[in-house]
Amino acid sequence: MSTPPPGRHDSSLGVFARFVHSQAFGSALLLAVTIAALVLANSRWSDIYFGYLHTKVGFAWGSATFALSVQHWINDLLMVVFFFVVGLEIKRELVAGQLSTVRRAAVPVVAAIGGMAVPALLYAWFNPAGDAAAGWGIPMATDIAFALGVLAVFGRRVPVGLKVFLTALAIVDDLGAVLVIAIFYTQQISWPGLAVAVAFLAAIVFANRARVGHPVVYVALALGVWAGVLASGVHATIAGVLVAMVVPVRSRFNPREFLDLTEDRLSRLRAARLTSDSLLEDRFQLDAISDLRRVASDMRPPGLALEETFHPFVAYVILPLFAFFNAGVAVTGNLVDGLLHPVGLGVVVGLVAGKQLGVTLFTWLAVKLGRAERPEGVTWSQIYGAACLAGIGFTMSMFVDQLAFRDPENVDRAKIGILVASVVAAAWGGIVLAARLPRQNVQPTVTVPPKS
Repeated sequence: MSTPPPGRHDSSLGVFARFVHSQAFGSALLLAVTIAALVLANSRWSDIYFGYLHTKVGFAWGSATFALSVQHWINDLLMVVFFFVVGLEIKRELVAGQLSTVRRAAVPVVAAIGGMAVPALLYAWFNPAGDAAAGWGIPMATDIAFALGVLAVFGRRVPVGLKVFLTALAIVDDLGAVLVIAIFYTQQISWPGLAVAVAFLAAIVFANRARVGHPVVYVALALGVWAGVLASGVHATIAGVLVAMVVPVRSRFNPREFLDLTEDRLSRLRAARLTSDSLLEDRFQLDAISDLRRVASDMRPPGLALEETFHPFVAYVILPLFAFFNAGVAVTGNLVDGLLHPVGLGVVVGLVAGKQLGVTLFTWLAVKLGRAERPEGVTWSQIYGAACLAGIGFTMSMFVDQLAFRDPENVDRAKIGILVASVVAAAWGGIVLAARLPRQNVQPTVTVPPKS
């Protein structure tokens, strides 16, 4: 992986530090909510929990009604926002990040392919036929929030290259999960509904090029995309990814023009002797400040701005709600049976062993064949530790689980497998990294030349 150019290294460290720190807090919240769901599902209040889960909520006009269960509203609407943020992350990395060039993308892409293919094959080996066979997509996923949350525990001991490797791997993994959901877990496509979604997507592109700035317009158009995708038979969350793909991730303002205009307005304000009182009387000064505010807003990449805006809502509201209404499974008397069943066994072996083997082996092969370079400052044992953390499937695995099976018992067996596998992967990955990460701070130091 290439070294960041001068002037970018420190800022990149800051972005990753903030991102990983937020993931750590979000992971702790997600874990707490998951435990709460499991406790409720196995307590005397379980009937209330499962009853509320399937309560229908909707609206009616005339004789027509539209209603979904609480669980479906969360999975089919709120999770659209989660997939929207995932889509923004994918597009940002493809356009200007770690996946923007073949050289940068080689290691995480190859690692992610191995981390998806091997777990899917191992699951299929345990479940070659029947309703259970449809769950092959469950162990393919990596939960970026939990994986980076565990990595954040080690703080500044973690090389930046390892953080970038695991982040990029998880993003490619997310892209793979999105494609699997769209292609393999769509029962039947209604082309008129898909045409409606495409029309609303085109309207978003047109509105953006016309510099329409009001967010209500984009929210309304995005809801149109969601309704079209929902009607098409493709899972509704794909609407989030589609909308993200048409959001610009580069600035809409020319950098040279931005600098010229800001320098001009700032020089005028200095000449006009700007004070807190002068703004009350001088319209020219107010207009200059409005111009600065407008060009600063236009200079900020829309995709990045939306990602930062929605990330806290996704991390602290949507994902905890998803976990609370999807992680609850009655395990009393069924835990061992669920784990020993081919579905549970396939999920556990796929996530725990398959991720370790697939990520590590494919990365090693790519480097040995000269197709990629090992991340700078990262050892093979550290890559193995990251591969172990990739076995934390949780969010994406739970989501695919809801789509894969017709038999509710298989859904619960897979949930048990996901929960157990994620705990094992997190614990083992943490143990490996604790042993193999350097004890001291690995961040680069700046040497100051002696005074002459």
